[in-house]
Amino acid sequence: MAVDGVAVTAEGLGLKGPRGWAFRGVDLVAEPGALIAVEGPSGSGRTSLLLALTGRMRATEGTATVGGARLPKQLAAVRRFSAPANVAGVTDLDPALTVGEHLRERTLLQRRFGDSVRALLRPRAERTAEARLRIDTALAAAGLDLQALPKGARTAVRDLERLEALRLSIALALIGRPRLLAVDDLDLKLSDAERTEAWALLRSLAGAGTTVVAVCSEAPEDAVTVSTRPEAVRDETSEEMTDALTETGHA
Repeated sequence: MAVDGVAVTAEGLGLKGPRGWAFRGVDLVAEPGALIAVEGPSGSGRTSLLLALTGRMRATEGTATVGGARLPKQLAAVRRFSAPANVAGVTDLDPALTVGEHLRERTLLQRRFGDSVRALLRPRAERTAEARLRIDTALAAAGLDLQALPKGARTAVRDLERLEALRLSIALALIGRPRLLAVDDLDLKLSDAERTEAWALLRSLAGAGTTVVAVCSEAPEDAVTVSTRPEAVRDETSEEMTDALTETGHA
């Protein structure tokens, strides 16, 4: 899945919510197609930084440039070529839906809101073939083999293993062919072997050109690493996260 990634730079980037600073003083320089790891403990502002770099939260201090778009001013421009995956409260999978239903829903949304008007006017058979190609390409890039699932595409999300659910979330994000992919909690609840697989997946995507940002507790040595480790780790409850999203204009 070859994609032209974007360069990402930040200088003194910070985000302050109603309960204080989510993160502050972030500096970053990454080339297109880089693998960027946002490293730190839970509650240190990792997810907020991930969402800020994808134009889904508005930074309150400093500046960033993502694919030529300036943040925090050009949030919409960054959202058009970026896609989050595995972000609680933003890209949640519905446990009652099947894998196939999730894929079809995302393809319909992409066709309706992500494609050009000209693409919408193409013949039905052509649109159907394009949708199938998008799904197959995204699944292959995410390493999710439907045939290996208990009930194939009819497998419910609740029956997926943790790594399979992660691959599905990434595949859904890839349907839009983003130039910047942002993955939250990459190594959460994964075994050592599964973490190795997850990082290998992101390396393959970066190797094909996509710029990848991943939140993790421990970054690999080959990644461009940004640390959000504070001097004193604070608790980040779901209520605090919701307040921060509202306060900073989460889109």
